[in-house]
Amino acid sequence: MLNKNNQKQKCPEKEVKRKMKMEELKGSLCVYKIPPHEEVIRDMSYDPQVGMFQAIPSNDPIAVLVRVYVVRANDLHPADVNGKADPYIVIRLGKHEIKDKDNYISKQLNPVFGKSFDIEATFPMDSMLTVAIYDWDLVGTDDLIGETKIDLENRLYSKHRATCGLSKHYSINGYNIWRDSMKPTQILAKLCKEAKLEPPQYGPEGRVRVGNRVYTGATEIDDENGHKKQTDEHVALVALQHWEEGLLPTGFKLVPEHIETRPLLHLEKPGMEQGRIEMWVDLFPADVPKPGPPLDISPRKPKSLELRIIIWNTDDVILEDDSLLTGEKSSDIFVRGWLKGQQEDKQDTDVHYNSVTGEGNFNWRFVYPFDYLVAEEKIVISKKEFVFSWDETEYKIPARLMLQVWDADHFSADDFLGAIELDLNRFPRGAKTSKLCSLEMLKTDGSIPVISIFKQKRIKGWWPFAARNDNDELELTGKVEAEMHLLTVEEAEKSPAGLGRNEPDPLEKPNRPDTSFMWFLTPLRSIRYLICHRYKWLIVKIVLALLLLAMLALFLYNMPGYIVKKMLGA
Repeated sequence: MLNKNNQKQKCPEKEVKRKMKMEELKGSLCVYKIPPHEEVIRDMSYDPQVGMFQAIPSNDPIAVLVRVYVVRANDLHPADVNGKADPYIVIRLGKHEIKDKDNYISKQLNPVFGKSFDIEATFPMDSMLTVAIYDWDLVGTDDLIGETKIDLENRLYSKHRATCGLSKHYSINGYNIWRDSMKPTQILAKLCKEAKLEPPQYGPEGRVRVGNRVYTGATEIDDENGHKKQTDEHVALVALQHWEEGLLPTGFKLVPEHIETRPLLHLEKPGMEQGRIEMWVDLFPADVPKPGPPLDISPRKPKSLELRIIIWNTDDVILEDDSLLTGEKSSDIFVRGWLKGQQEDKQDTDVHYNSVTGEGNFNWRFVYPFDYLVAEEKIVISKKEFVFSWDETEYKIPARLMLQVWDADHFSADDFLGAIELDLNRFPRGAKTSKLCSLEMLKTDGSIPVISIFKQKRIKGWWPFAARNDNDELELTGKVEAEMHLLTVEEAEKSPAGLGRNEPDPLEKPNRPDTSFMWFLTPLRSIRYLICHRYKWLIVKIVLALLLLAMLALFLYNMPGYIVKKMLGA
């Protein structure tokens, strides 16, 4: 191809063909000085004439069981218009593809998958593993959020034994069960043979000699029945964890058990992470013993619980209203409560009308069923974000109880008086009496002892209500006597309880004073009570004074006649 100056110009089609990737070559290149130095020959544990090119793996295809664990993804790039995503996992290895589309997680940018996948592959043909996160869409094709690629062949042939990470402890049962298909003693014997060392020499009291080093470890292990039995696996694992020390100066570390945090990338957005994925991969070649079943890393299931709260009394509640008849201060008190994140399930007591002392009597029960994750200390809530949402969204919220005291009004909005927020995992122990209850209980500097309802199960006491004043200072606005009782679903079914004072297990009606009624329904009763309550002692004093005056008047009236009779001797 010629240009205007009759100069030969390269054809773009040929350029593209030259740049096409046809094959991939993996190899190693080392340059040695011949003959090698005597110190090098002495330190080498292999033939110096061959150098590092020893025990080269065969070129024959090898069958490998690939076990992929996907724990979670973090900070995914939003894929939907609502700023969320519906992620699910797609795994590709050679011609194999696994789509976990049915288990997509709705509206989450930090999904917890807890999944494991087994794939039978053949190396070197199926060696490039791709783990991708897609966004599920109800209509149209699903969108790729990001993916990560892992060359499994490099791991299989790595001298650091990257096929299955070494655990910190050896166990044959439980959640930390040994995952590798070979036991620590077998791995140690194999590595010693490859390094041309003497086989491991196990001695009494949990000792093993590897090369010129001695390691110690535990000698007993619990079997499936909880019985102790002797084993060398613990001390062999200790030697493996210090393998680089036993082969100094040519030693190397073995890959420990760990979770990889890998970036998720997108070809159309180069250089920009679309999130991160936490995962790990175990490889089991066909020439090693068959591994056990995969670990169960599924997300923890929340525990269904029921919290029952009885509001017994209130005290020292601030008085907001002025009486139309007497101008006396009073409040129509009621208590409101809910668990944080469940405002739609808020519950109110009945109203204690016309409290002139700040005291309220209720005997009222709140009942809150909820799901709780013990390990995370969070309440799990599943609900739809919008009315027309296709799926429910899962939220994890701290376990907090909200209690508020209000003044009820009939012709205007109720007046907020005060509140208290209790972290159900760490909240102050309730005071035994109302007098001992104060704002000091709300301190968070560690000076106040705290308890957990999840450990205590049942507690009763007084807690303060507080609110901010005009100077933004916290002031005491009331006190509440409450009793909390935490039950499992099974316990709640065996001993059911009704809301408020209803059946089953009803509560007695409170013994409220005569002021706890609406004055405009019984005006004569209200006037009688207010007169007796407010002017009782004044009336008593007036009556006593009148009696004294009457007696004095009678005395003065009869005194002259009595004196005359005495003078006349009558």
